Amino acid sequence: MRTAIFFWSIASKDLIISNGMNVYPRMIEEVLYRHPDIADAAVVGEPHRLHGELPIAFVVPKPGAQVDPAQVRDWCREHLGRHEIPRRIELCQDLPRNAAGKILKRELRRQGELERGVDS
Repeated sequence: MRTAIFFWSIASKDLIISNGMNVYPRMIEEVLYRHPDIADAAVVGEPHRLHGELPIAFVVPKPGAQVDPAQVRDWCREHLGRHEIPRRIELCQDLPRNAAGKILKRELRRQGELERGVDS
């Protein structure tokens, strides 16, 4: 008799723990990608003294589209749980990528640290 064991692996930095709840950035990003005016998106966790971490979304609008952060938050509210809604929406021209085209989330985290005045 064969037994199959499957493991679901998530990089520890990609998991956001907010108020004791697991928040998967990929789920939030998939909802953002379905928004008609968003071309690209990335979600990272930002430390919060009370909640642990809060999801922060970096979005790139499609060419010619006007994206309102409040409207994006409402979109997320329709498709995500309350703990998964990004607390801040940052509009960007583009997202940092490596040579293979992968989004560099560590750069987005570092950008947030610099904005908060945390030295790296």
